[in-house]
Amino acid sequence: MSETALTFSEDQAQAYDSVAEMLRGAGVDLEDSLLSAPRDSGSGVMAVVGKAGSGKTLLLAALYKALSEAGVDVISGDYEGRRRKDRRTLAILAPTNKAASVLRLRGVPATTIHRILYTPVYDPEYERIAEWLAGQGERPEVEGLTDLALDRAFSFYETNKSIPGALAAAGLRGSDFITGWKRREEPLDIGLVDEASMLDAKQFEDLQDIFPNLLLFGDPAQLAPVNQSGAMVFDRLDDARKLTLSRIHRQTQDNPILDLAHALADPQLDFQDFERMVEEKARADERVVWGQRVEVDLMARSPVLVWRNATRVRLINAFRSVHGAPETELVEGEPLICDGIELPLKHRKKRLDLEARGLIKGAQVVYLGPGRKPGFSRLHVIGAEDPQVSAASIVKIEKPHEEEPFIPFAARMGATFLHGAAVTIHKAQGSQWDTVQVFAPDIFVAARMGRTEAGQPLWKRLAYVAITRAQERLIWVVRNRLAKPTYKLRVDDLRSAAMAPLALEEELS
Repeated sequence: MSETALTFSEDQAQAYDSVAEMLRGAGVDLEDSLLSAPRDSGSGVMAVVGKAGSGKTLLLAALYKALSEAGVDVISGDYEGRRRKDRRTLAILAPTNKAASVLRLRGVPATTIHRILYTPVYDPEYERIAEWLAGQGERPEVEGLTDLALDRAFSFYETNKSIPGALAAAGLRGSDFITGWKRREEPLDIGLVDEASMLDAKQFEDLQDIFPNLLLFGDPAQLAPVNQSGAMVFDRLDDARKLTLSRIHRQTQDNPILDLAHALADPQLDFQDFERMVEEKARADERVVWGQRVEVDLMARSPVLVWRNATRVRLINAFRSVHGAPETELVEGEPLICDGIELPLKHRKKRLDLEARGLIKGAQVVYLGPGRKPGFSRLHVIGAEDPQVSAASIVKIEKPHEEEPFIPFAARMGATFLHGAAVTIHKAQGSQWDTVQVFAPDIFVAARMGRTEAGQPLWKRLAYVAITRAQERLIWVVRNRLAKPTYKLRVDDLRSAAMAPLALEEELS
């Protein structure tokens, strides 16, 4: 066991050593920081599974650090640099922008699975800057960029390890230095995948094609992807390739939110007993709130989590009503959820441009206002490395008791959006917010229906996923009521935080 693992609990240390042995078999020795040339075949797939608070992310971060210190090149998805025959590579992946951003906030350079499937094509002049920042070339002289601008780029990259972010810090836009995107042609080496419970069979197959050495991190208590019969991709692995973290660590033992999540494992616990437990926690700890109404102020950036679509649509319309949003247009600051890209096959490149900039299905977005052309929207993509984008948009506002959604405006083709003030618990997987509101009446309906998923009552899986989305505070909403807003929707904080907007209007016109 390496010195890195000495700070681990016993189950983490055992998992670290098992992964190290797997990598040693693939020619990467973490203990002695020795690398062999890549082999034709790797060690296959291994999974680290455990419930919230068991230390999966800590283990992932430690493995990233050890692999980086051993000389393995980290591929971020925004720039790869020159290929070498003997190069060993690592990519750290998550299914969603928000899940990747959670890892980046902890110092782990994660990217989305989609971003690793496609690679950017850089303008040759600006690629020299990328090579220099990545330590593969000399400091360049670029017409139109001062030494001060290059210094800003270097300083940014030293802290954030993002080539697009560094070039943005130098005053460039994405359309200046990225000329397009292409499907990855050559495989990579080692892949670490967080939130693997969200992977569907097709994504798993794609990852296996790219990575001969693949390590999945997942929570078996979460909800399986839709249409997978309650099974997760790591369920099919044999026991020797599944490493289980069972200990809940000291820093999480006094967390009332995780206490509630783990209490759901008790087979004797019914919904009424669980709600009494929530109420007791709320009286004892301010991090749990027994909510008598939905707090509308939180919905703009942290959606209410529900089970039923009818509840979601009802809450969205109530949110828009109390903010005075007209049916014919969106108000700046309204939250949206990307529901996919509607483009014909001949516009494949444009689809890649949108998806590579974070507009993948399920992405959370804040509306910043209309674009320069009819049907275009200026958007802030939550969790994306370069969040500001302007794109052709088709916005759908669903109405209670109406089959067809109302469309306040739409381009002929582009990114499609649903409103994001409330989302289903299924779609919330992979995301986390400081404060989370869970609409308890929906969980009660699931409990009364008596449905199960993979041998577990569905209501318990729903409650577990919803509760563990909260980082700091959980609001368990027990009444079907909505509070009045105390302030108007805002976007000034998002605009000031953005360094360089990415313009797609010209590309999709």
